Amino acid sequence: MKIERKIDEQFLEQLVNTPGLSGYEQKVQRLFRKKIRPFVQNLETDVMGNVFATLNPSGSPKIMLAAHCDETGMMVKYISKEGFIYFHSIGLDAHLIPGSRVQILTKNGPILGIVGKKAIHLQDSDERSNIIPIKDQYIDIGARSRAESENLGIKIGDPILFDYYYSQLGANGDVTGRCFDDRIGVLIIYEILKRLAQDPPKAQVVGVSTTQEEVGLRGATTAAYKVEPDISLVYDVDFSMDSPDSDEKGHGIAKLGEGPIISIGPMDHKVVDLLIETAADLKIPIQRIAEPRNSGTDGDVIQITKSGVAIGVIGIPCRNMHSYSEIVNLNDVEAIIKLSVEFIKRIEPNFKNLP
Repeated sequence: MKIERKIDEQFLEQLVNTPGLSGYEQKVQRLFRKKIRPFVQNLETDVMGNVFATLNPSGSPKIMLAAHCDETGMMVKYISKEGFIYFHSIGLDAHLIPGSRVQILTKNGPILGIVGKKAIHLQDSDERSNIIPIKDQYIDIGARSRAESENLGIKIGDPILFDYYYSQLGANGDVTGRCFDDRIGVLIIYEILKRLAQDPPKAQVVGVSTTQEEVGLRGATTAAYKVEPDISLVYDVDFSMDSPDSDEKGHGIAKLGEGPIISIGPMDHKVVDLLIETAADLKIPIQRIAEPRNSGTDGDVIQITKSGVAIGVIGIPCRNMHSYSEIVNLNDVEAIIKLSVEFIKRIEPNFKNLP
């Protein structure tokens, strides 16, 4: 898919490289507030840390755009007498972690660590074929005692993130980074509001960078209660099924660079139909994925807020989800932004969201 890109890639790089474990999203949200402020009339933050950026506050109906800013990672749970750091995992696969570089984010600043891994020469046959349980994995920071680790400022509860950062990948618009899930969605909301600010729609648009999605959709739960939207578009990564180890029969056909993924299922059919119709008019290819139950996104709680919300879930194809090297395609991102801007412009004040 060829498309002219207008994305602020410098901002995207900043978003992806800024730390923001679930519950520790403050730096990401400060960055989002700073960038979005010139393009909206109202800017608020709630007790959960959600950021609400409102365009055309007197417009109707009210459209909520949602994407979560938190990321997967780890948390310090125990320091051994030898100074090694043991951790809880938030959304990570156990086999992914050994041997990786991490940053422990203390109040004194980040501390580099390496997740320990026994040399293959020392492993017996069972160890070579088994995954090391997370409870047995540890981080080596070069300390020799618990006191030395504590004197560096490491405390129980400190967040831990992989020490990997944003990079371009190849020549087809692919990029890789630690947390496109779901900073790419936050970037999409920023771009939508920025472009709509040049020609405001009839609708009120509230872009929400939500928190704590990875630990139970918590931010979106309170955010939707506050906003009380009539319509919501939810942006999150979805599985790109075009790598050698993917099974299309298990999830469906979805590929990098082939356009937005539209979830089909118990969402609002009027919203979904209008998304599909708008994409066709813009000649933007879409990829349909069946979601017969929950989508696994913020949309699951937004839809059932108060008396109900008409939602559409738009997926960004992503390889290597919940790893330190996720991959998305910027052409897909640009297509989602253009589709969303046009969709919002087509929403009239008398839009009927009842089935």
